[in-house]
Amino acid sequence: MLAGLISFIEILQVKYLNNLIEQDHRFIKKITNPMMGFKAFHSAQATIDGIETAHMIRKGQLSEENIPAYKQFMALAG
Repeated sequence: MLAGLISFIEILQVKYLNNLIEQDHRFIKKITNPMMGFKAFHSAQATIDGIETAHMIRKGQLSEENIPAYKQFMALAG
């Protein structure tokens, strides 16, 4: 504990949240599986971030719709 501070964590159980997360994760696994692994963590992180960002843009999960997809990608991945 830090300097006597106590923090409580409230655990919530959401029945279908894990299913939603796994559905998005399935797409990432489908893309990265043929890559045969990564040699360095930073390259893996950058690649997966780019894949997730492109997937979010494709699904329309970003707030500004009037900006072209490539500008949204550059703003997020930048």
